[in-house]
Amino acid sequence: MNKILTSIFLAIMGSGQAAQPKNVLFLVSDDLRTELGCYGNAIIKSPNIDRLAQQGMVFNRAYCQQAVCSPSRSSVLTGTRPDTTKVWDLNTHFRKALPDVVTLPQLFKNHGYTAQGMGKIYHGGFTDPASWSVQTEGRKAPDADAAQKPKAGKKKPSAAKPTGIATEDAIPLTKTDRGPAFRATDEEPNGGEEGALANQAIDALRKFKADAKPFFLAVGFHRPHLPFNSPKAYWDLYDPAKIPLAVNSFLPKDAPGFALADKNELWSYSGVPDQSHLPEAYARQLKHGYYAAVSYMDAQLGRVVDELDKLGLRENTIIILWGDHGWKLGEHDRWSKHSNVENDVHAPLIISVPGMKAVGKKSDALVEFVDMYPSLAELAGLPLPATLEGKSFKPLLDDPALPWKSAVFSQYPRTQGGKKLMGYSMRTDRYRFTQWVGREDHTIVNATELYDHQTDPQENTNIAHDPANKALVEKLTAQWQAGWKGAVTN
Repeated sequence: MNKILTSIFLAIMGSGQAAQPKNVLFLVSDDLRTELGCYGNAIIKSPNIDRLAQQGMVFNRAYCQQAVCSPSRSSVLTGTRPDTTKVWDLNTHFRKALPDVVTLPQLFKNHGYTAQGMGKIYHGGFTDPASWSVQTEGRKAPDADAAQKPKAGKKKPSAAKPTGIATEDAIPLTKTDRGPAFRATDEEPNGGEEGALANQAIDALRKFKADAKPFFLAVGFHRPHLPFNSPKAYWDLYDPAKIPLAVNSFLPKDAPGFALADKNELWSYSGVPDQSHLPEAYARQLKHGYYAAVSYMDAQLGRVVDELDKLGLRENTIIILWGDHGWKLGEHDRWSKHSNVENDVHAPLIISVPGMKAVGKKSDALVEFVDMYPSLAELAGLPLPATLEGKSFKPLLDDPALPWKSAVFSQYPRTQGGKKLMGYSMRTDRYRFTQWVGREDHTIVNATELYDHQTDPQENTNIAHDPANKALVEKLTAQWQAGWKGAVTN
């Protein structure tokens, strides 16, 4: 069937009776937050992503469905939300709940495209053969950093000892077999794992060019995911003294104690001070490492996009870049993701489409990652499966100021006092409103969160229990109960 569809595509292309099918270059970066030049950060070096933004559109307010790898990626690739995929952790495959779902790359494959994925697309060791025309071996996880683990009989790599903080005797440091949380390597600037991935993507593009068939190429960059190991050249781009630390390194006032995860994945690496509040010198090294990892990834992404240009494929290729979720860099006195706060669920989304009108523009429309599937399908002229739970943002590419969704939705599970909870978070134009409910019975527990982004954009004070906000909480509760379907405008 796929060969027949491809023949039809090629026949149409040769006849000149219809436009050539648009290719898709689908780029994802792991743990990438909106810490980029095109999002207003003047210190970080992200020239290739910034150039892509100038050639497309930046969504200023794009939100993932759950701030951890597998649930977020499963939502994007199935076009459905975590409560539909039943993926709320790192160990569940979406096909358990959705055995017949047509994934995003599978849709393109079913319509005559060569669909190929490389790097980290689905989470970890999960594969999905139905999604791909070409089965490419990617890095296995959840042991995502196996390449950094010391081999038997070899000395573990060590991070530079933090300066300006108490010694190891005064502050215990974590000791694991995963190596340090950050390291400047002696690899060439285009070497290492990200460089190898870029090489693989470049080879694939050259083959697609030779084959003259439409393609959907998904490239999953691993950085800036921990450990922040990058060639020294990228560390040298920064003066660590000029990298600002989080200004709100304290817990949100009046928020539920369980809302933010404490001492999570970062503490699975060696040499991390074994305390919740990290010393300033160590925090600065971590942020320096994160910035270096972003620049490393940016350089390799640039090589892939440059090759697309050299091959003459750019003029007919949709390029989309997204980070699977945000990441706290000391905000709220926490690190990593795993929560519903703005730092975790807000993430980059940039798209460049041949013929789009709003080139170089930014949109403040509220969009969700679940919207990517219908958007790419519509842009390529493919039929939309009835199972999708997002809305195509294609109209925004011509008019970024169109009235759009009134709210977007994220969620995160917790266990508190033996009770399984789910925090369902709604982001409106002005507010973030989160209700914590029993995961099985959905009864609301006494743990509501409300943050006013007009007066408190960092979400430092929960105002849900202020009597003056009683009517506002009731109004937002009604909107929250209407859910994502009630937030979609026609």
